[in-house]
Amino acid sequence: MKKSKLSLFLAPALALMLTACGGGGGDTATEEPAPETGGDQATEQVETKTIRAGIGLNDAHPQYKGLLKFKEIVEEKTEGSIVVETYHSGQLGDDRTMTEGLQLGSQEVTIPSTAPIANFVPEFSVFDFPFLFPSEEVADTVLDGEVGQQFLDMLPEQNLVGLAYWENGFRDLTNSVRPVATVEDFKGLKIRTMENELHLDAFRALGANPTPMAFTELFAALQQRTVDGQENPYATIYLQKFHEVQDHVSNTHHIYSPFVFLMSKSFFDDLTEEQQQIVQEAAIEAGQYQRELNREANAQYLEDLQAEGMTYTEITPEAREEMVERIRPVLDEYAEKIGSDLVNQVYDAIEAAQQ
Repeated sequence: MKKSKLSLFLAPALALMLTACGGGGGDTATEEPAPETGGDQATEQVETKTIRAGIGLNDAHPQYKGLLKFKEIVEEKTEGSIVVETYHSGQLGDDRTMTEGLQLGSQEVTIPSTAPIANFVPEFSVFDFPFLFPSEEVADTVLDGEVGQQFLDMLPEQNLVGLAYWENGFRDLTNSVRPVATVEDFKGLKIRTMENELHLDAFRALGANPTPMAFTELFAALQQRTVDGQENPYATIYLQKFHEVQDHVSNTHHIYSPFVFLMSKSFFDDLTEEQQQIVQEAAIEAGQYQRELNREANAQYLEDLQAEGMTYTEITPEAREEMVERIRPVLDEYAEKIGSDLVNQVYDAIEAAQQ
């Protein structure tokens, strides 16, 4: 009987000692036991959400620097309850793969150009109409206004949320065959394009042989002469070292290419209203920062490309107008596919922005 009473006395004491010493669970032991009530509240206090944000460009590009700014703002304003992991250089895949990852919920953020987005929402093709925007300032006004928002509102049906427009910039042509100054100079050139039917048809109309290809494969393709050339903004051309495998650059300025800051809808919907507001504002603020960096970089990188030995060819207004006329049937065709009313809204917004 005495032994039994002693055991009853010692058992709780022994258990308490083992708990204090962290027996069997050193990493998870706490000094105080978790409260039995309010479990959900306790979980919310310690829960951390992770945003895996991936892009195709490298870590020297203004796009990645903008992504780091987004990370800084979000982590500061959420006091660490949202952590942003950043991946560059296609570490998480190409634009299409990462966008599909957002749809599936296996990735949270990517920032592709509008061209690959058109594979998911065809209406976005209008932003890839060649010679659509006359300047970066006009593009800002249109994209940040009602028309730009109208396109972002189409994304949730694809399990995507568009938080802001960033900037890739005016796309220009490089190649390893000859200077390109006129429509005739496009003839027969094998040019890598993004996976976008409008781009393909426009370059065919100019006489080139366009080849869609993932960006991550492009340098090797240029080096091996699988393709003769490619088209991208100066910052991308320089930072991806395309000048090492290309001889000529022309300021075709054939497309102003925006980036769209995309987030997985399933992830966005799981955020609190306060967190949603923070990531939205952070995407906009970081985008404004990224645009400024991008414009400074493009001006500098054109000089750097020439310093690296590339031959620069200026496109005259007359030659550019001839290019516009050559692709006009393609634009008319795609305007009908997209919807003439929607395309006209974009044109009207551009006209208004210039007044």
